[in-house]
Amino acid sequence: MKMPDHQPWNPTSWQTRPVRQQPVYRDPVALADAVAKLSSLPPIVVSWEIERLRGELAAAQRGERFLLQGGDCAESFDDCESSTITKRLKILLQMSLVLTHGLKKPVIRVGRMGGQYAKPRSTDTETRDGVTLPSYRGDIVNHAEFTPEAREPDPQLLLRGYERAALTINFVRALIDGGFADLHHPEYWDLGFVGCSPFKAQYARIVASVADGLEFFESISAKEVHQALRAEFYASHEALILHYEQAQTRFIPRQSRWYNLSTHMPWIGMRTTQIDGAHVEYCRGISNPVGVKIGSGMDASWLQRLVTTLNPQNIPGKLVFIHRYGADDIESGLPKAIQAVKATGHSVLWICDPMHGNTETSQSGLKTRRFDNILRELELAGLIHQSLGSNLGGVHVELTGEDVTECTGGARGLTDVDLQRAYKSTVDPRLNYEQALELSLMIAERNRAPRRGE
Repeated sequence: MKMPDHQPWNPTSWQTRPVRQQPVYRDPVALADAVAKLSSLPPIVVSWEIERLRGELAAAQRGERFLLQGGDCAESFDDCESSTITKRLKILLQMSLVLTHGLKKPVIRVGRMGGQYAKPRSTDTETRDGVTLPSYRGDIVNHAEFTPEAREPDPQLLLRGYERAALTINFVRALIDGGFADLHHPEYWDLGFVGCSPFKAQYARIVASVADGLEFFESISAKEVHQALRAEFYASHEALILHYEQAQTRFIPRQSRWYNLSTHMPWIGMRTTQIDGAHVEYCRGISNPVGVKIGSGMDASWLQRLVTTLNPQNIPGKLVFIHRYGADDIESGLPKAIQAVKATGHSVLWICDPMHGNTETSQSGLKTRRFDNILRELELAGLIHQSLGSNLGGVHVELTGEDVTECTGGARGLTDVDLQRAYKSTVDPRLNYEQALELSLMIAERNRAPRRGE
């Protein structure tokens, strides 16, 4: 995307702006060497995939598609193994099948995977028993163990992160190309332990309905429903560690544009949305669709400048606002945000993140989220958009295909006591497979497209 002459941009121009949430590397030569090596490695995604996603997001802006963005709060390098990746893909495919069936529109599947190795921190340091060390910022920066050696930011981990991301995305591609995501065979997505879920029968009915529909159409048309054969899948992560993003940013002569080829859809987190900051500066120059987390504390002027800075040409599908207010604050915050964006004359794709605004601490000291609050924020988001003539085009959730107990509530009525049974997250609490499936069933039911005659 060509920027105005008075606003020159290149992949390193972010370094001239105030920057937050970056590790401090003690050896600048080692950092420069790692970035140079990373810059020479093949891209993880390609520009035509990014352009295809942008077109699908533009359709979601028009209400013709629905975006499901989900995955782990933070990936670890140890997660780069086949069963973990497959389980994450399975639950996203299951959710998308439920949503497609209920909403009667295609679902865009975007995983928080293949690069979600960094997390913002509230403080730069952590103190235990009088010892202060750098905070753990994710596997792409340092290690979780509380030792001076482990907590030292290591630029070589940028390369290890690239390797794990590439392996993850390539494995997902191989699964999809091999027919794993074929809607004719949703039985491939069985998670095994879903057999004890109270939603097993409901999900089975949806699977049967989709299979019957495909079989009926193909029987009367004497050909396969080719567009339904494969579920496309895209990757996303927070564009947090800017040296990593910079190194995988390439100019594509055929497109005459710059692209971040480490992922399809990077996003800017709440802590790094400053208009004059390095993260906004970096993201304004790439042609990828860009997500921005927004919430309480961001006034109309701030939101409007984000819109005009990140998408000055008002390109459809370019800018995604991911609102995260919390169930208690969404009614006061979201209407103002929608009206502020409308006043610019620009369009964004609105999606709801009902997770981050509803984080609380249990009596045992564990971070958790109540399923009822997650669902309530989603319901209120839909009502608010509808009342203002806007469109809620998607949902952004932290989830896992594992049988964890990190969020309370849901069909099984998990309580604070249950959190001790299988709390595995090292960062934020996630929906387990059953809660994620329940959420998609409820979204589909409460936003079900009316049948003819209704």
